Amino acid sequence: MKKVLSVLAVAAMLCLVGSVSRAQDSANGEKTFKAKCAVCHGADAAGKPAMKSPSIKGKSAEDIQKAISTSPKHANLKSLTPAEVKDLAAYLATLK
Repeated sequence: MKKVLSVLAVAAMLCLVGSVSRAQDSANGEKTFKAKCAVCHGADAAGKPAMKSPSIKGKSAEDIQKAISTSPKHANLKSLTPAEVKDLAAYLATLK
């Protein structure tokens, strides 16, 4: 019985650590978004049609990296690290 409880306790701790980590990723991504993306894509990431900036809500890290690396409009973002792109995607995934 003690062994089962120990295993459950460890599993619960891992879940908690994972959710705290995702929250931190999202918080870091929000900072990056506000500093580098919101001007063109809007405060809610819904895009700005007048600027021909698309919605980026819910985009994956892969989609974001592709857009950054292929679009001349994103030249100032090429310095983002893979971790920053991942954090940005974590934040965009929270937007509905």
